[in-house]
Amino acid sequence: QVQLVESGGGLVQAGDSLRLSCAASGSTFSRYAMGWFRQAPGKEREFVAAISWSGGFTMYADSVKGRFTISRDNAKNTVYLQMNSLEPEDTAVYYCAAGSSYSGSPERYAYWGQGTQVTVSS
Repeated sequence: QVQLVESGGGLVQAGDSLRLSCAASGSTFSRYAMGWFRQAPGKEREFVAAISWSGGFTMYADSVKGRFTISRDNAKNTVYLQMNSLEPEDTAVYYCAAGSSYSGSPERYAYWGQGTQVTVSS
């Protein structure tokens, strides 16, 4: 089992940047692929970005490609989501997740954090 705790959310203006962190504990972090998902009010949870266990492979939703960067530090048991050029449409609760394979599908992730709110004002 792995426990995940997100941090770094907040209220920012359009065009600003934020870096989300997700700290893992309880199991060997480097065994897991990691993903970031988000859920806006009244909408389904959607994929944002994913990274392989080694960090060598990444994938992004089209809506964030070129603006967001996912990375991980296995020595610190932490995955990051650097978000630049934020838009009001990025407003959502952001969740990190751990799974056995790197994927854009939430069903592939067995462990989830509690989420962190990101609000982007126009």
